[in-house]
Amino acid sequence: MFEKLFGLREHGTTVGREIVGGAATFMALSYIIFVQPVVLGMAGMDPGAVMVATCVCSALACVLMGLTANLPVALAPAMGHNFFFAFTVCGVVTAGGLGWTWQEALAANLIAGVVFLVLAAAGFQQALARAIPESLKYAIAVGIGLLIAFVGLRWGGIVVHEPAAYTKLGSLRSPTALLTCFGLLLIAILLVLRVRGAILIGIVVTAAAGLAASHLWGATWGYDLAAYGGRIVAPPPSVAPTAGKVFGGFASLLGAGWTNWLTVIFIFLILDLFDTIGTLVGVAERGGLMRNGEVPNMRAALVSDACGTIAGTLAGTSTVTSYVESAAGISAGGRTGLTPIVTGVLLLASLFFYPVVEMVGKPVMVPPEHLGAVPSVLGAVECHPVIAPVLIVIGCYMLPMVARINWEDFSEAIPAFLCIVVMQFGLSISHGIAWGFISYAILKVVQGRVREVPPLMWVFAALFVVFLVAA
Repeated sequence: MFEKLFGLREHGTTVGREIVGGAATFMALSYIIFVQPVVLGMAGMDPGAVMVATCVCSALACVLMGLTANLPVALAPAMGHNFFFAFTVCGVVTAGGLGWTWQEALAANLIAGVVFLVLAAAGFQQALARAIPESLKYAIAVGIGLLIAFVGLRWGGIVVHEPAAYTKLGSLRSPTALLTCFGLLLIAILLVLRVRGAILIGIVVTAAAGLAASHLWGATWGYDLAAYGGRIVAPPPSVAPTAGKVFGGFASLLGAGWTNWLTVIFIFLILDLFDTIGTLVGVAERGGLMRNGEVPNMRAALVSDACGTIAGTLAGTSTVTSYVESAAGISAGGRTGLTPIVTGVLLLASLFFYPVVEMVGKPVMVPPEHLGAVPSVLGAVECHPVIAPVLIVIGCYMLPMVARINWEDFSEAIPAFLCIVVMQFGLSISHGIAWGFISYAILKVVQGRVREVPPLMWVFAALFVVFLVAA
């Protein structure tokens, strides 16, 4: 049956190698099971329901990818997309967010997924992806990576609020910062040693260290196994708090202003396009799967990706897309669609370990003075010392793309720079992208290189001008 479905001999692999490859991919991407409930929980979503939606819809997308595209590429909610969802779309307006409800954000994400599905089925997705300059694609990834790392530093108590200088280094003597530094160093060492599942191992060991420290030195470390009944395995929680709630967001979506919702849908769409096409090409090249310079079954792969996003928004999670961590499975021998199916099965098995996910994701409320920060009228600071090291490392993963930007051509460099710094210091992914697109079009006109601006770029730049004016 496996030979008929996946052509194992043709691809020079066996069932055993595919299982190992699927397990390796799972180990590499499983951090999202812990991170996703925390990030979307910041938007007010139920963490347990988010975890179930994440595992089930990712598994569904993995099975679709395996059966229809026969590629060793797994799918799960994308880092960066979830931050755009929680911090930019649902974030408080005073902090640079749009202040949408999470139901409205899911509705916009669903529309983007449907548009992606139509583009993929019609074969138009490549044309849209080519309409965005390469320098801005890389800048968007770098800016999001830095923003993720910054949130990790804040959640870990390493960087704290300072009224005069805005931010400063926190006290490294605080339990929160110490646990974060321990986790960061551990994950870094495991990555340097090329240990498979380095991030997952880092999460588990850091959580265990936090539990041990809480038991030995008191509640200041913030973790108490007794609070979870000493459980490790339990039936998964209900997905009811988020499932189907996307439809409640449509009623008020138009009330957000047409420029806002059109911009949000567009950003959800282009982020998914960039990630998916870039990942599929990169992973296929690494695994020697390219055929005549193209990814085999590309359209089926993109349709699987779009279906994952649609299913995710219906169940209650952000964009589900192809994961570059699939390269870990390829390195372990995965070559066919059986690899992501194995990953999907392991994602479903993870549902029964929710007590561990709940404990890891539970915020530690720390008085600001314990972090070395100025006391605030807002009270205790919410920290996540087990998740924080993961976010910092994810930022490192995304930063190398900065080297692909042409820094010698200022008409490319300045828009990319503005995209990165506005996104980072303005704490807004949408505004960073807007500054990059608008400045790119203006500088190309001034330089007399109008023909280098794709026609769709003018539409995007005009949309962002209206978005900034209306903001």
